[in-house]
Amino acid sequence: MYAIIDLETTGGQPTQDRITEIAIFIHDGEKIVDQYSTLLNPGRQIPFFITQLTGINDEMVRDAPRFHEVARKVVEMTEGCVFVAHNVRFDYSFLKKEFADLGYNYSRKTLCTVRLSRSLIPGQPSYSLGKLCQNIGIPLQDRHRAAGDAHATAILFDRLLKISQQDEALQAPGTSAADTLAAVDAVAPAGKKPSARKVKAVQEAIKTALLPPLITPQKVASLPQEAGVYYFHNEAGEVIYVGKSINIYKRIQQHFAVDYKSRKSLEFKNSIADITWELTGSELVALLYESHEIKRLKPLYNRAQRRSVFPAGIFLRTDENGYKHLYYGRADDHSESHPLIALGNQFKAKGFLFHKVAKFNLCQKLCDLYKTTGSCFDYQVHRCKGACVGLESPEEYNQRVEQAIESFTYEHGSFVVIGPGRTPFEQTIVVVENGRYLGFGYVDDTFSARRLDDFKEVITRYNDNKDVQQIIRQYVRTKRRGEKVKVFK
Repeated sequence: MYAIIDLETTGGQPTQDRITEIAIFIHDGEKIVDQYSTLLNPGRQIPFFITQLTGINDEMVRDAPRFHEVARKVVEMTEGCVFVAHNVRFDYSFLKKEFADLGYNYSRKTLCTVRLSRSLIPGQPSYSLGKLCQNIGIPLQDRHRAAGDAHATAILFDRLLKISQQDEALQAPGTSAADTLAAVDAVAPAGKKPSARKVKAVQEAIKTALLPPLITPQKVASLPQEAGVYYFHNEAGEVIYVGKSINIYKRIQQHFAVDYKSRKSLEFKNSIADITWELTGSELVALLYESHEIKRLKPLYNRAQRRSVFPAGIFLRTDENGYKHLYYGRADDHSESHPLIALGNQFKAKGFLFHKVAKFNLCQKLCDLYKTTGSCFDYQVHRCKGACVGLESPEEYNQRVEQAIESFTYEHGSFVVIGPGRTPFEQTIVVVENGRYLGFGYVDDTFSARRLDDFKEVITRYNDNKDVQQIIRQYVRTKRRGEKVKVFK
């Protein structure tokens, strides 16, 4: 049994929006045997653009039941059924969220008619419900209303079942999709039992329902269970997402198994047409290389770490009295020295420094945050110990400056992280010199070096920035099996 379902909602995010209409058509594998539809009161205002799209307004749902009033009906109708929808993860995620809010775990096997259509009716210019139905001759009335869309999906599903039974008809030269469907209808009269081929095609669709429509099970099976960086490509071959994992296969399986939280996340999944990867051996190298690739490629669906330029930073100088000054500024204004930490702009750098001044009880004047010829404001309210007017010794004050620096720089100035490589006979090398990340490389396990320059000769250079500093700082604080840190004075 199959439950073909369509929902209308107040928006595209299951975590925030609610259902305004639901329609269910029960299909027994041969025909529609039951149906149900109702408007639902979402308990909130329906946005104007949604009303323009669906025609459903606040007045129409004012006296409609709330979801909890129809939840039992939905459970009973879909019990023992496969949940079928066009872009099934979207409708399924909305229903799961509504039930979760009631304290009930709603779980069904799922089948996506987008994926099944791509498999059985290849070469269509579009697989959106409206355009697909138009191209293959399925009547679609009340578009963007739950009953109209669900009924059209039920007809589509019925025809896909018949195509899977008579798939040899698809191979006839010069046959259009409409002609093929007409031929299938002629050779598959109502009441005929599903063939083994039909059952196999549907079972395969159920098994692969979580996969993006353009990704085959064979592609997923070929993914390595090793550390590295992976790339999602669209149909044009463009990289739309870069990720990393210590087990690429498991991580990508997790990508595809999640309930989708918005239409954008569903669009992301549906646009994935290929997956490539690059093994790194080391998790640290995977983290660093992912960060580099995101900045280089700027993929559409990577939001974090896309910044490739960090024009501001925190710097350090020592005055003639021996006091260490932390101060913020533009990186290109201080080309003679590297920032202790690079930041996105001067506003962020100033805020960062204010936070460190408060946390480590530093002097605002000595951090260039309070312009005065006398004491700073914090000294007047007893938060500064008087370094600004010479009442605290440089030695005592500088200890807290060093503590602040340690909180956003590395424990050691120059060091090398040596980790596992891509094979048992290889090692990875990550080099940091004078607090600056230089890059990483690969060497065989017989490689031996005593000087930092020896390690620098075997790496590929990569840019230093705030993101990689954070990656390395967090990583080296946690001991990892098979890795070691070699410190240079």
